[in-house]
Amino acid sequence: MRTSIFASGAVAVAAALAFAGPAQAAEGDAQLSVLHGVPGLTVDVWVNGERTLDDFTPGTLAGPLALPAGNYALAITASDAADASAAVIGPVNVTLAANGNYTAVADLDGAGKPTANLFTNDVSAIAAGKGKLTVRHAAAAPAVDVLAAGSAVISNLVNPNEQMLTLDPGTIPAAVAAAGTTQPVIGPADVTVAEGTHTIVYAWGSLADKNLQLAVQTIEGLHSAPGAVPGGRSGAADEGVTGQAMAVAGFGAAGIALVLGAVAASRTAALRKAGRK
Repeated sequence: MRTSIFASGAVAVAAALAFAGPAQAAEGDAQLSVLHGVPGLTVDVWVNGERTLDDFTPGTLAGPLALPAGNYALAITASDAADASAAVIGPVNVTLAANGNYTAVADLDGAGKPTANLFTNDVSAIAAGKGKLTVRHAAAAPAVDVLAAGSAVISNLVNPNEQMLTLDPGTIPAAVAAAGTTQPVIGPADVTVAEGTHTIVYAWGSLADKNLQLAVQTIEGLHSAPGAVPGGRSGAADEGVTGQAMAVAGFGAAGIALVLGAVAASRTAALRKAGRK
């Protein structure tokens, strides 16, 4: 699998990657990525009572991790908490299915309260000559429209929903605006849709606090044409099958420092749909 971090956007982004996942993915393992979308809150992530992500900072993405299917408990605490007993999000019970592909997001709900959501990533084969674009609303903001070249292509998207499009490859000048308007609250920014790739865009942060951001995750290798294998899974042992890349694009007044923290996941740890706390 190829995992990379790249940066884009109107402001400077510093990125560093320290990823320590399982060396081998077992048959049937699920793939899990984690996005921190709560501004101003550095946290630790606990899975089944074990500290899995330490000093996880806003705007960072971790993974994907190859994890066995099953039920697990997720808790998010203040950074350097002694244990998971004083969670600021959770604990929540989650489930990963065999061969599933997920992104767990710690974010704000529509009212600005910290919460968590688990999204299932579509890794089905994409028709030849096409790419997929999914937009996920994970911000403390009202319903939004997603604009491409000034016109709404996704309308009335509310937290924590998502909408997926199948598109021709290309670069889209995208922006996010309050539903029914065309004045951007995020962007505009160029979003690339590549053939055989599922590009997932997250809107996170708070409209009231003026710190809305975008994060972009890509899942590659989903071509339906011969020579490429659609990925029901991806992970450290899946080189050449499905690649995932993640980016954070900032559009606020201040710069972002992005540090993808070390992930020391045990094979027994996993996350699933995390409902609102």
